Amino acid sequence: MNYSQPQTMNPLRTDVLVMTPWFAPIVWDGTFNINLLNQQFKLRDVKIGLTVFAIKKYVVFLQLFLETAERYFMVGHKVNYYIMTDRPEAVPKVTLGEGRSIVVLKIQNYSRWQDVSLRRMEMISLFAKEQFIQEVDYLVCVDVDMKFSDCVGVEILSNIFGTLHPGFFRTQRQHFTYERRLESQAYIAHDEGDFYYAGGFFGGTVEEVYKLTNQCHNAIMTDKANSIEALWHDESHLNKYFLNHKPTKILSPEYLWDNSMGVPIVLRKRRFVAVPKNHAQIRNK
Repeated sequence: MNYSQPQTMNPLRTDVLVMTPWFAPIVWDGTFNINLLNQQFKLRDVKIGLTVFAIKKYVVFLQLFLETAERYFMVGHKVNYYIMTDRPEAVPKVTLGEGRSIVVLKIQNYSRWQDVSLRRMEMISLFAKEQFIQEVDYLVCVDVDMKFSDCVGVEILSNIFGTLHPGFFRTQRQHFTYERRLESQAYIAHDEGDFYYAGGFFGGTVEEVYKLTNQCHNAIMTDKANSIEALWHDESHLNKYFLNHKPTKILSPEYLWDNSMGVPIVLRKRRFVAVPKNHAQIRNK
């Protein structure tokens, strides 16, 4: 394979942080060679699971989600789309590439959207332990009310990864919307924290995702027993987990963006973007 030699004295990006203090790379456009990475992952014959929750009216987002995933997500690699839904009959038929399949998993509905959010960690951990571990090597867990708009490939894969929240990647830690109540298992003090991670895009090996989701679920259940609900539900607990268990790779906001926020100059690509919606019409329906 012909490719340009890496230059020790010529860094690929100097306008953004590309490495954390614990030596985890932060993935931005221009920091990797996807052809090299594809070759390495194909030699390992990896298979990737992509999990989404489509509860109640959120099934309306599945068509666009799956169609854009087929165009941009892990192109050329084996993929299982794990669709967790209370409406299996509403899952659309989408033409898939070779080595790619849709797996529909029926799950319980909840009256409040907050409960749906809080129960995601439980469902992912259960299926990871009982099913995913036998079928895929990596899990990528994302929100369904999104669409892929540029390539998302094996550059994201690592033991455990999180994504910088688009609303906070330029913000000081004291302004993060962490859970600040001492009584919650998700509590983070104002002088703690590295980044604010988005609940809508995380993943890693099946084993590590199981550890993350299982611990977050247990923390959520402890809070519930104490009549506490973390400020941002499962996202709050995800941030607490990543405070104590540093991710081995971090994705830039290219991988989770909302176009209503404009396009900062450092954002060369918008790979996975929010679909405009009226939350009041979708939630609790």
